Amino acid sequence: MTGVASISPERLWSRLMELGRDGALPEKGVNRQALSAEEILSWRRIIAWGAEAGLKPSTDPAGNLFLTLEAKFPHLSPVVTGSHVDSQPTGGLFDGVFGTLAALEAVTAIAEAGMIPDRPITVVAWMNEEGSRFAPGMMGSELFAGKRTMDEIMVVKDAAGISVAEALAAVHAAFPDIEHRPLGFPVHAYIEPHIEQSDVLERAGAVIGVVSGIQGKKTYEIIISGREAHAGTEPMERRQDALQAFVRMALRMQQDMAIDDVVKFTIGRLEIQPNAPSVVPSSAVFRIDLRHPDNAVLDRLGLRLEAIVTEEAHPCSFHIKRLVDAPSNTFDEGLQSAIRHSAGRHGYSALDLLSAAGHDARQMAPLAPSAMIFIPCRAGLSHHPDEWAEPEHVAAGAAVLLDLLLEQTGLSQKYGDAS
Repeated sequence: MTGVASISPERLWSRLMELGRDGALPEKGVNRQALSAEEILSWRRIIAWGAEAGLKPSTDPAGNLFLTLEAKFPHLSPVVTGSHVDSQPTGGLFDGVFGTLAALEAVTAIAEAGMIPDRPITVVAWMNEEGSRFAPGMMGSELFAGKRTMDEIMVVKDAAGISVAEALAAVHAAFPDIEHRPLGFPVHAYIEPHIEQSDVLERAGAVIGVVSGIQGKKTYEIIISGREAHAGTEPMERRQDALQAFVRMALRMQQDMAIDDVVKFTIGRLEIQPNAPSVVPSSAVFRIDLRHPDNAVLDRLGLRLEAIVTEEAHPCSFHIKRLVDAPSNTFDEGLQSAIRHSAGRHGYSALDLLSAAGHDARQMAPLAPSAMIFIPCRAGLSHHPDEWAEPEHVAAGAAVLLDLLLEQTGLSQKYGDAS
C-alpha cells in the first residue's frame, strides 16, 4: 500500500545534531576535515541511516559517497541531491551537512511511503568541498564533472604532508564492503539544499531562497621567496624581506580591488618562514579569494592581482599558482519555478537571490538541469561555531526538496500531489 510521502522534522533535526558529534569542538561547532577519521565516522552514520530506508551505498575513485533508492526503471539516469559533510576547522552544524541530511530525509520519506520512483534517486556527499585540508576545494564534484584529473588531485598534500591519495585510501579501507563505481555518470537533475551563508533571506523575512546562480570565484596561492638574514646585522638596503614584499602587495591589492560594493577580496591565509622575531623572513606564502558575479570584471581583477605581484615582488622572487578559476553560472529556470511553486504551496515566503558563496552545484550545472534551495542562517553567520538554522527552516527546506524529487521522478503524476 502506498502512503503519502512526508518528511519527519524531528528525525532530520536529531540527525543533524547527532552528526555534529563527529569532530565536535570542546565548546561548540565542529572540525570535520575531508577524508579524516571524523568524516569516516559521519560516513558510518549516514550509511546506516540510509540502510534503514533501503538505500544502497557506493563510492567512487574521488571519495564521493552515494546512497541510492532503486527505481522502477533502474537504467534511467538518477536525480542526484545532497551536498557535503566536511567542515572548516572551526565550522558549524549546518554548512553542507544540512543539504546532505535533508536529501537523505526526503528520499527516506519516499521510501517509507512505499513509493517506487520511475528513475533512481541518489543522495550524495561530495568529497572535500571546503578545501581547508586539501586545496583547492570542491575536489569531489570537480573530479566527477571532469574539470580536474585524478593525477593532479591525488598528489595534493595537507599541512602534515599527507596526500589526498593516502587519505582517500584510508577512507576506502574503512568501507571495504560498499560498491565502487566509476568516476562520473549521467545525471537527470541535480538539486542541492544549503544554508544561505549570508543574511539576505533573514533580512527579507523569507524562508526559502530560490537560487538563480553562483557568483564567479578565483583563488590564488602566491609564494614569495626572499633571503633569510640576521635582523640586527643585515643592512636594510640589502634585505630580501619576503614579508615586506607581501605587505606592499596586500596594500595595493586592497586599494585596487575596491572598485564597487559587489567585489569580494580576501587574503585569508598567510605563512611566514622562519617566523622568528630576530630573523628577516625568507618566505611568505598567502592565499587570495576573489569573487564577483560579472565574469568580465572578475577576469580583469584577476589580471590586476597578478600584475601587482609582479610589480611589488622585487628584490624577492615569486610564483603565482592559480588554484580555482570558476566563472559565474546560472541554474535551471524550470527547477527554480518548481521551488517557487512548492514554497507557495506550503505557505513559505520565497525570495530569488544569487549565491555569493561557491557550492558543488556549480560543477553540476553544465552536466544536468541543476538548482539550489537556500534556507536562512542566523545573522548570515557560517564557517563559524555559532552557525545556526532554525528547526522550522530546516524542515521547510527538506519539504520543498521532497516536492522537487517527487516531480523529477514521476511520483507527483503517478500519485497526484502526494507531497
